[in-house]
Amino acid sequence: MTTSDVSARVAWPADAGSIAAIQLRSWAVRYGDRLPALLDERGIDEPALAEAWRQTLARPPEARRRALVALAHDRVVAFALTGPATDPDADPSADGEVAEFTVAPDETGGGHGSRLLQACVDTLRVDGFARAVCWVDASDDTLRGFLTGAGWGPDGASRELADDAGDESVKQVRLHTALTD
Repeated sequence: MTTSDVSARVAWPADAGSIAAIQLRSWAVRYGDRLPALLDERGIDEPALAEAWRQTLARPPEARRRALVALAHDRVVAFALTGPATDPDADPSADGEVAEFTVAPDETGGGHGSRLLQACVDTLRVDGFARAVCWVDASDDTLRGFLTGAGWGPDGASRELADDAGDESVKQVRLHTALTD
């Protein structure tokens, strides 16, 4: 019997440390020199972030909210969050959301994102959603290009998220795809 070297599955509490490490490495790429100050002002370090993930994974807020991971052998290399869409214009019974989609910066291009995205779509379908949405930073050409290459497209919605102090903001666009044939 052979086993797969790559896969995607629902995240387990034991994956919390790996998810936290991937999240921090991704933030380092996204925020660069600003990351240490952002982490300090929020009191975030890797052990605290891992513990928060462990608690969330052990007790998800509701049945249709899931964390998924992509694996290379037995290593977590990417993670995503799925659940009902929370936008004011969303129908939570029909609109699902990929609320987070992160591939470890040193693991991109290996097919992990494609497997993880398919797992997200399959999970949202099984949960009865007819459409999926994902908010993407307007400056994240890589993720936006990946999603549009997979058949997702902009639906015209955009938003601007400000940090706690209101000093900086991130512009985002919403992409969507149909989950039904």
